[in-house]
Amino acid sequence: MAELSFTYGTMAAGKSTLALQLCWQLRESRDDVALWTFGDRSRTGVVTSRIGIEAAATAIEPGEALDTYVADLGQKIKILVIDEAQFCSMDQVDEIARLVDDEGIDVHAFGLSADFMLNVFPGSQRLFAISDRSQELPLTTSCWCGGRGRCNARIVNGVIARGGDQIVIGDAGGSDEIHYQVLCRRHYRSGELGR
Repeated sequence: MAELSFTYGTMAAGKSTLALQLCWQLRESRDDVALWTFGDRSRTGVVTSRIGIEAAATAIEPGEALDTYVADLGQKIKILVIDEAQFCSMDQVDEIARLVDDEGIDVHAFGLSADFMLNVFPGSQRLFAISDRSQELPLTTSCWCGGRGRCNARIVNGVIARGGDQIVIGDAGGSDEIHYQVLCRRHYRSGELGR
């Protein structure tokens, strides 16, 4: 019986790396595996990982109807790996669940649970509600203090942003005007960014 699983974690915890590893391992012995992304940091049809691995993927816009993409899967795809699943709309998650239930396709979704204001992404919320299995990635990112990183802080001009659009694609640890840094709860609340 097919399943919908959701693996989540903070930025830089290895979600994309794990999605790529799973896809690669499956494709070593079978040809019925597809890879989708809903907003990779590369902004192209590629899933990228901070450790330097990548693979071509079908890039789908959040909220876009999945009919064409589902038709492209045809009868030949039995496993679907999805990266950046937090950016899916609730309707897209429901469409993905129908692939599992009606088409017998195993779906492995990977993504963030919460945004920079510590609100659960709508796509993640829906995945938590309807997935057959959800699990936090066992690898965690540490805060600069050494504590467990729980919060994906958006840094704008060196200060933690406390408002703004929920989705602004950026990278972790960058020196750009806008980037993200994983912090423990205490340092997220206090706004201390460390060294």
